[in-house]
Amino acid sequence: MLRSLLKSPDGYLPTEPKSYAGISDPAKGGNPDIRSYQPYVLGQCEPPALIPLELHGVGMEVECSLDTAFVTVSGKWRVHCVTASSTCDCQVAIPIGEEGSLLGLEVDGSGKSYHTELISLKDEKDKDKVAKAKDGYFVKSHIYTVKIPQFRGGSVFSIKIRWSQKILFHDGQLSLCVPFSFPSYVNPAGRKISKKEKIFLKVNSGATTEVLCKTTSHPFKELLRQAGKLNLSYEAEVPAWSSTDLSFSYSVSSNDIFGAVLLQSPFLRDFDEREIFCLYLYPGNSPDRKVFKKDVVFVVDISASMKGTPLDNTKNALLTSLSQLSAQDTFNIIAFNGTVYLFSSSMERATEEAILNATTWVDTNFIANGDTNIMLPLTQAMKLLEKSTDSVPLIFLVTDGAVEDERDICNFAKSYVSSGQLVRTPRIYTFGIGLYCNHYFLQMLAQIGRGHYDSAHDLDSIDFRMQRLFSTASSVMVADITIKSLEGLDSLELFPTHIQDISFESPLILSGRYSGTFPELVKVTGTLANKTNFVVGLKVKREKDMQLSNVLSKRHIDQVTAQAWLLKSEELEEKVTKMSIQNKVPSEYTCMNMVLVQSDEGKKTPEQFLLQKAYNKLSFQKLELNNQNLFLGGLSLGFGDLKATAENLPPAIKEAKPPEGLLGRAASNCCGRLADTCCGMCLLQTCTFVNDQCTIVCTQICAALACFELIKCCVELCECDCLQ
Repeated sequence: MLRSLLKSPDGYLPTEPKSYAGISDPAKGGNPDIRSYQPYVLGQCEPPALIPLELHGVGMEVECSLDTAFVTVSGKWRVHCVTASSTCDCQVAIPIGEEGSLLGLEVDGSGKSYHTELISLKDEKDKDKVAKAKDGYFVKSHIYTVKIPQFRGGSVFSIKIRWSQKILFHDGQLSLCVPFSFPSYVNPAGRKISKKEKIFLKVNSGATTEVLCKTTSHPFKELLRQAGKLNLSYEAEVPAWSSTDLSFSYSVSSNDIFGAVLLQSPFLRDFDEREIFCLYLYPGNSPDRKVFKKDVVFVVDISASMKGTPLDNTKNALLTSLSQLSAQDTFNIIAFNGTVYLFSSSMERATEEAILNATTWVDTNFIANGDTNIMLPLTQAMKLLEKSTDSVPLIFLVTDGAVEDERDICNFAKSYVSSGQLVRTPRIYTFGIGLYCNHYFLQMLAQIGRGHYDSAHDLDSIDFRMQRLFSTASSVMVADITIKSLEGLDSLELFPTHIQDISFESPLILSGRYSGTFPELVKVTGTLANKTNFVVGLKVKREKDMQLSNVLSKRHIDQVTAQAWLLKSEELEEKVTKMSIQNKVPSEYTCMNMVLVQSDEGKKTPEQFLLQKAYNKLSFQKLELNNQNLFLGGLSLGFGDLKATAENLPPAIKEAKPPEGLLGRAASNCCGRLADTCCGMCLLQTCTFVNDQCTIVCTQICAALACFELIKCCVELCECDCLQ
């Protein structure tokens, strides 16, 4: 709508929950409240034109638990641009936040009700349906769209969207940003409609100390303040919908490392009857804590598929990370494709001269060509770090491809880690680019190496996310963490299986399941950067307000999926399926689909079907699908693509839209840009200089714009002097 959006196709993409009318037949377009006659509307729109719908109500609830936020957005939209006698499909855009997952969607309107549910993908027929699914897909890595069929012009429908996202931790503060900024053109036009927006924010840190609110984007009212808990509310009658995203940062008051152990019993229908525990340690806000010296080897993929933006952004992040090393740190760089290229035969001190030489070497040798071999450079990096003594050795692996010997690489890393001294064991940090690499291999490799994993599903985020991951790797304050007092527990399952270090930039969260009696005090030990011992006793308490199974479900599903891939275990795959369906979190072995629970005539789904569905859900059996279900694809990552890697295809970004995908093509279509640049007032002014036939055409175009109430928009946005 704004002229500035013409500079970039991404400017057209939604940044907030938004609904569109998809109009393929122009004759359907019109004001549902006023009958109009359009005698010369011919042709079809392919892809269908997307028109943002009027927003008639919006509210948001955010629940922050440990490092995870659960966001629920409820909104009402009116199909204001389709005649009352016509129907159209609507497209819902969902901006999923940092490392987020879509948890559910409910739609109610025009006599129909839909809700989402997860089903098992054991049946090959279902896998084929999901592969061909066109009802849900990613437009960008953080924007998911769902098509809802057939809403009548003038109707109002409500949508409730629920997703989870990670709460970021930096400089002792937890911060959250949720899209809540709506453009002016979704405000209802020509009607006096009450615009009341609501936000409810609930924080449960799990700690026994006070939650300190640092920054807020909206004028919140405090409802509750207790130890470790904070409830805030915002409600206002506004002339126009919010133009500010929800941003909120807070800290838990403590200068030293602090934590606790939370226990909870499984809920009644949980397939796993073992108890749940969660141990967390936050680094605190003390400025006096020292970090370990670093011996870091950057292992960077320069195969032909990295050509262009992927390699350029990787280089920028690498050189920035080098500049952050201190003079006491050492480093080396390994570039690899089918062969290995070393910056130096040994580790180099991070002096200004060495970093300058490394910069020159990177500019000369980072040329994308060849295939991908990860085992060779990883082995070389391990050898370079064999002599590390009083520092933390780091391997920072960056790749965009999948290789055939990934399980051999994991087993090699596992044997190497188990044979070395703990403080000398290389910490492996992995970073995946695009969808062709096996992200579960990278997660498992990082888990074995007691490091962290991150990824970039769109090329623009490579630089930022790589630097953020390196900041976590380079700010280790406590290494060699061990947990005592858990040896006596039965059937203990720990996530992650290899305990990570405590970093200034990342809290440590361990969780799992157990049987038996949990000790009243858990002792955590480690090594500080000054070579002294670190010991802390964590109190154990029963958690009542936080649902641990929901908070921990995504990390458990991801880690069990990685184990299932490594071990080729069907039993673990079945376990992931049950965890996914039970906690309503998408996985590699389940699919999300939208089920019609009420028909156009208002007839509810037969009771027999609902009973069968309830029984199948409790027994984790597969429900027979019907033609009224909508399959939502693209919610899983897959296990890499060996063929695409062998062919050196550029990294696939998370944009799995079908051929008739609308938003991306609409954003980049030249004709669309030209149409958006046209101002109705300018056309009227132009009519005075053309012949009668052109005048008739221009007048009809302006009449069509008037039907869509766009003349008012032209008056507000036009920057020329045709209105004077």
